[in-house]
Amino acid sequence: MSSFFIKKKGPPKVFKKNENSAGSKRKVRIVSPLHVSLCCHGLQLLPPDVSEIRLLRGHKLPVTCLVISPDDQYVFSASKDCSIIKWDVESGKRLHTIAGGRKGTEDRHVGHTAHVLYMNKLIVIWEASTCKHLYKFTGHRGPVSGLSFRRGTHDLYSASHDRSIKVWNVDENAYVETLFGHQDAITGLDSGSRERCVTAGGRDRTVRVWKIAEESQLVFHGHEGSIDCIQLINEEHMITGANDGSVSLWSVNKKKPLSMVKAAHGRHGDSGLEQPYWVAPVAALQNSDTVASGSHNSKVQLWKCVQGFRHLEPLFGIPVVSKSHSGKFLVAGVGQEHRLGRWWRLKEAKNGLYIIPLKRRQEEVNGE
Repeated sequence: MSSFFIKKKGPPKVFKKNENSAGSKRKVRIVSPLHVSLCCHGLQLLPPDVSEIRLLRGHKLPVTCLVISPDDQYVFSASKDCSIIKWDVESGKRLHTIAGGRKGTEDRHVGHTAHVLYMNKLIVIWEASTCKHLYKFTGHRGPVSGLSFRRGTHDLYSASHDRSIKVWNVDENAYVETLFGHQDAITGLDSGSRERCVTAGGRDRTVRVWKIAEESQLVFHGHEGSIDCIQLINEEHMITGANDGSVSLWSVNKKKPLSMVKAAHGRHGDSGLEQPYWVAPVAALQNSDTVASGSHNSKVQLWKCVQGFRHLEPLFGIPVVSKSHSGKFLVAGVGQEHRLGRWWRLKEAKNGLYIIPLKRRQEEVNGE
């Protein structure tokens, strides 16, 4: 089941989930950053002071998804414990918790009764300001794995393990159409302001651009492993991550990656048997040249798109991801397990959200 939050008036504010309580500054190993968002076009970011990183605790199980509100005041997070939490960024306080319910109580519980993201076929719509339940969308035959509003509208795109993308009109509480093409479960989805969306096809190892109005799709190949995450950088470029450890930069006009970084987060394992760290989330500041990726090596890696978006250059790693719209902070949803399953469990990790302040070089701050 997946959830989306909207406001009754104005453009949609879409939020995914995480949990924590007040804002402690304890340094804790992260396992699986879930969401990354970036800001600061063309600016030189500096590595953050670890002592200023805040940890928000609240979810009992690993965080599966999160999103920052467009005004950077709130973060919405969700978890395998079936709950959703609305956080105040400045204070680190929980403003509202939508409690999860037990399996078998779907007919009487308002909220989730399974892991939020990837566990069942429902899309739940909530009002962002009050966290009031509005309605549900049904129609997917497999777990819903991705949701995105077309920017500035209430047109909603959803992706599922049933290999389909569905288009919904939230204003009218209506289903619009279904798109087919992927040969395996879809693992990621994003959209911009155009009437199109992009998807990651998991084990079919394709990236697709869906042109809704033209009723056509473009198919891209490049990764050797399952492509598990995708995000648009702007209307012409996107970033993806895969379980083979690679991060790729794409143009919507090229069928192969413009740039690929293999083993982007390094390798682990015994000598001679090393495996790359699985890239779990990627994120980008819209219309900028900065992107980020996360893995269970306890780091978020920031990258810069250089040479006219033809190459990815590493900036620095942060030991503990979503980035704010203003570029003042980064938020990482983390947990002891991967958000999509239980392939490993790191007991020393904490389930929660990290709020990471971002700083620029002093001369840029002063306008020199």
